[in-house]
Order: sequence, then structure tokens, then C-alpha cells
Amino acid sequence: MPDKHILHMLSPLRHVSPFDVNMALDAGFDAVVPYAPVTLEEVTGLVQDAIFSRPPQSGVRTGIFFGGRDAKQALDMMEAAKAAMVGPFVVSLFADPAGSFTTAAAMVARVEQALRAAGRSLEGVRVVVFGATGVVGYASGVIAALQGAQVTLAGYDGPDRVAASAREIGERFERQVASADARTEDRKAALLHDAEVVLAAGRAGVQILSRAQIEQAPELLVAADVNAVPPAGIEGLDVHADATSLAGKAVGIGALAIGGTKYGTELGLFRRMIEADQPVAFDFRDAFDLARELAAK
Repeated sequence: MPDKHILHMLSPLRHVSPFDVNMALDAGFDAVVPYAPVTLEEVTGLVQDAIFSRPPQSGVRTGIFFGGRDAKQALDMMEAAKAAMVGPFVVSLFADPAGSFTTAAAMVARVEQALRAAGRSLEGVRVVVFGATGVVGYASGVIAALQGAQVTLAGYDGPDRVAASAREIGERFERQVASADARTEDRKAALLHDAEVVLAAGRAGVQILSRAQIEQAPELLVAADVNAVPPAGIEGLDVHADATSLAGKAVGIGALAIGGTKYGTELGLFRRMIEADQPVAFDFRDAFDLARELAAK
């Protein structure tokens, strides 16, 4: 009987996300096993239990997924998993905490497509990420920065936390991003004055930017919002908007338009794990590569 495709899902939270469990099973895994809560220190033991329980040739049919709600923690867990493997006992890995890597990848890929329609690219474009201390905002900022954008992370709870995120991105990914305090409407307006791209990645059901603020952003080309729970993160941006005219020369990309690409990206990476001939390791970079493919169709 052929070896089954087994996915072990690790989360530092009390529960593994039902969303990710459903996606993995729909992608074709035979079994999905949740582990929660898991600490960074426990990753090595769990990984080695998984790799040594099957012969090396079955490693490609064993996967480990890293969830939670913290991008940095998921990446650290993934690095710990890589270090725990003992060749030729190697298995596949996929990090997507709170779906943030695939969501961020989808948002930036859709923005990139909209910029191309305007004769631009992400290289050198001025991007402001609102809600940047959250997991989707952080990942979006990293992806955009790695594509050459001039990224500013905007935080709503003072300058310290968002500045720490900017420093961490510089240290981990060797990309310098700016940070800004966006607690007041005046500060938001100042950030919008020079922004060419706005990424709204705040909490669900919280309006970040008003219609008037968007209309008064003179350089804005694209605004994207991942919040599908009313009210929208950007007032006046319909959740179905697909590079739809928003204000002036700007176009908007809504949460459900982004969500379609996000869904295809997460499902697609799970399927690539199953179909791979050799063990693979996926993070936000791989998610962006696939999201780009899907956004271009």
C-alpha cells in the first residue's frame, strides 16, 4: 500500500486554524494532524519524531505546517525544523501563520498587476502599509521591500512597536524600511501625501482611511484592503473591487478580489507539497511567486 500523504500542523496558539485544516484536506492530504500549543523549543523533537518514523524515501510524503499569528515566530519555527533534520531524513515544510504569508503575497501580487497596467512596477514605488505591526502587514511590507519598493510601515499604537518591526525586517531580510506613527488623522494624511501605493492590513471591521483622505492623496496609484468585514479598512473600497477606479488616477483592490488569489495560493502550495518529487520548503517568497502567476491569469 503506498505511503499516505501526512501533514503535521504546528501552532503556538491554543488551536490550529480550521481554515488551514480544511485547505490542506481539500488539497489532497490523506491525514492532517494538529499540535497546539507548540513552543519553539519543542519543534526539534516533533520534527525528529516525524522524520525517523518513515524511511527516507517517504519524506516527500510527510509535511510540517507552521501556523499561529506571528510571522517572525513561524519563520523561527521553520528554521528550527530545518536544523532538526538529519539527511537523508528530510520532510517538506510550509509556513503560513494566520494565512498571512499567502494573504500578503496575494495583495502585493494584485497591486503589482495594477501597477503594470499603469506602466509601473514595484521597483522604487512608495508604499505605505497601514496596520503594519499585524502579521499580514508585516509580511506585505517584507514582500514589497524585497521587490525594491520604498516601504513605510505605519502603526496605530505609537512609534515604538512599528519601529521595532522595521528594525527586525532590516536585520532578518537586509532590506531597510521606514516606520511611522499613524495614530492621528493628521499623521495619516501626511503619510498619504507622498504615497503611491497604500496597503490596508488592519484589524477586521476597523476603518483605517476615510474616502476624503484617499481623495486627497495626490500621488496615489493603487489602494488595497484585506478587510472583508464591514466597515472596510478603506472607506468606499468595495470588497469585490478589482483594480476598479477609486479616486483620481488611483484604482482599488478589495478584500474578496485579494481573497481569491490568496485561496488559490495556499491551496496551490499545499498541492505542490503533495506533488513534489523531493521535499520542499515554502514561505512568503514562494507564496508570492505563485500569487504572481495566479494574478497574471
